[in-house]
Amino acid sequence: MILEMLQENSRIPLVDISKRTGRRESTIRRRVQGLVDRGIIKRFTIEIGEAGTTRAIVLVSIDSAVDTHLVSTKLIGVPGVKIVYEVTGQYDITAVIGGSNISEINDTIDSVRKIRGVTDTNSVIILRTYT
Repeated sequence: MILEMLQENSRIPLVDISKRTGRRESTIRRRVQGLVDRGIIKRFTIEIGEAGTTRAIVLVSIDSAVDTHLVSTKLIGVPGVKIVYEVTGQYDITAVIGGSNISEINDTIDSVRKIRGVTDTNSVIILRTYT
């Protein structure tokens, strides 16, 4: 239960965990430290929201003489590329890219097009996301 609360909000005060679990704060502190000591908790971090970022989906066609895996490996190393999927259909790869503005998105797309084996791209800007 402690771990779930920390996963939901790594900044939750230990006193709040104590109240929710009905255990003393000192007990919670020892248990959290134990989780850290055993390597169950590697680090406390934050997740940055999407506000202020521009994202796009780039569909990529690969030359049939080139190994798709090699292109995917190069693609994930391009600054701005967030995730790469090898897919079926008209395109071989779908990539989600991000940047602070359209100019950064365009720069990333230009870099994708320069990868050896990339024959075509089709890009769409993400306007709104629902989760």
